[in-house]
Amino acid sequence: MAQAELKKNPDAMRQRKGPVEHPYGTIKYWMGSTHFLTKRLPNVQAEMSLHVLAYNLRRAINILGVPKIMAQLQAA
Repeated sequence: MAQAELKKNPDAMRQRKGPVEHPYGTIKYWMGSTHFLTKRLPNVQAEMSLHVLAYNLRRAINILGVPKIMAQLQAA
């Protein structure tokens, strides 16, 4: 099914790839050359989750600003 969709729109992968590459590139840069510091899948999943959380939090701060995020956190 996915292959049929791709044949209908061959540029779909390029369109999807564009917005996703920046977060992965940034997270990979933050992780450095050592990649994951932990071993075993559950630990690596937790480490990756923390990297994604840090990326999303930093992005939210850059977009909204600290005062607005603090106000929303206090309202919750």
